Amino acid sequence: MTKLTQELAQFIASADIAEIGDIGIDKAKKVIADTFAVILSGAGSEVAPPTLAFARPAGFGNVPAIGTSDRFAPPTSALVQGTFGAALDFDDVLSMMPGHPAAVIMPALMSQCDTRKVSGADFIDAYVVGLEVGSKLSQGVGLKHYFRGFHATGTVAIFCAVASLARLHRLSEREASMALSIAASMASGLQANFGSMTKPLHSGWAAQAAVTAVMLVQSGFTASEDALEADGGYLAAYGTDESDPAKVKPLLGSPWTILEPGIALKRFPTCYATHRAIDALRQIEERVGRIRGRVSNIRCRVAPKSLRPLPFMRPETGLQSKFSMPHALAAAVVFDELKISSFTDEAVRNPEIVALYEKIDAQEDIACTDGDPDFENKSSGTRGFVLVEVAFDDGTIESARVDIPPGHPKRELSWADLEAKFTDCAESCGLHQRQASDAFSRLHALERQAEVATICEGLVRVSEPAMAREGA
Repeated sequence: MTKLTQELAQFIASADIAEIGDIGIDKAKKVIADTFAVILSGAGSEVAPPTLAFARPAGFGNVPAIGTSDRFAPPTSALVQGTFGAALDFDDVLSMMPGHPAAVIMPALMSQCDTRKVSGADFIDAYVVGLEVGSKLSQGVGLKHYFRGFHATGTVAIFCAVASLARLHRLSEREASMALSIAASMASGLQANFGSMTKPLHSGWAAQAAVTAVMLVQSGFTASEDALEADGGYLAAYGTDESDPAKVKPLLGSPWTILEPGIALKRFPTCYATHRAIDALRQIEERVGRIRGRVSNIRCRVAPKSLRPLPFMRPETGLQSKFSMPHALAAAVVFDELKISSFTDEAVRNPEIVALYEKIDAQEDIACTDGDPDFENKSSGTRGFVLVEVAFDDGTIESARVDIPPGHPKRELSWADLEAKFTDCAESCGLHQRQASDAFSRLHALERQAEVATICEGLVRVSEPAMAREGA
């Protein structure tokens, strides 16, 4: 039998990220900066009050929950910031998983910055190795795992976070194996909870579970060392007929995931499965100008299973609107720029947007797989292509086809794009502009930072009077 758990532990201990070069480091820094941003956005979301109300009775610690004035012990910090990171569905996308690994990895790593000095270089190293382990494990699990209803962010990205922490703490191979095995008993997440607060909780729960698994091992707790591949283990329970542990080892570092296929970063604060449709509408506007007030109807066609994560044709809440193709398109028509405020309860109640829902027809169409023979093995946001057709009140029709979404590794966001996103996210939780600017500059030069804790401390929320005194 393939000794998958042990193979992953060996890779965690021996991997050399020098292989990814300066290009890979820059890509990793972009994901890290992006994730700090989306955690801030979550701190200003409707998910924050109940998350903090739950966490505070657990007791406070030394780890700041960025975007707030709260501090927690490492496991609770990971839960809070992991939940924040996925609160607005603005987090990273790894289509091969498919999931949002950074929203699990980063909060787990950030939670360690109170107990030891974590340099920017070590933070990058741990992220890249953790991403590699979990992403390649996902290939052994297979895409059918996701289509059974599991949310891979909770059920697979948890292993990214465990691997990152094991790398950061230089666990022995035996300790890393046991940490992975403990996490195998904690992996969870169901797509039935998409559109509710429990969807982002999957990220927070996975981050907390990863921290807990590593802390248990460091405390002397034991587990099996083969829980991934064993009879009655993770793959036996969570896998399908396509799952194969032997697929994983040859893929490790060949190539590194951060380089190929790379990580997609979201340009819009909504489910990734809507991004190509939004981009298609924007391409139409580049030709004919803003279309607000001129639309008779909008026809959107996507590949089969592309609407699976978008069940809300008539959303009633801001959370639901992030998983709604009609809302994504209606909001793109109404707002000049799609920002966090475009996917809120208030936006869902906007009469102009509600009226547009009735003019939007979004359906799956097998014709949208033409030219993509491998579409069945892709995620909802990347399979096939998206075709958007807009009929105007004057009888004219314009259409646009989009194959690759903005923010995809083949259409990578620039550092300027990320700075604009960081600013929007920081504003949404009430941070001072100077705090956001300083933190972003440090993240841009992360490999040269002596302590990541300094960046986190700079993103603690303080009152305006305090800021005024500081600048006086």
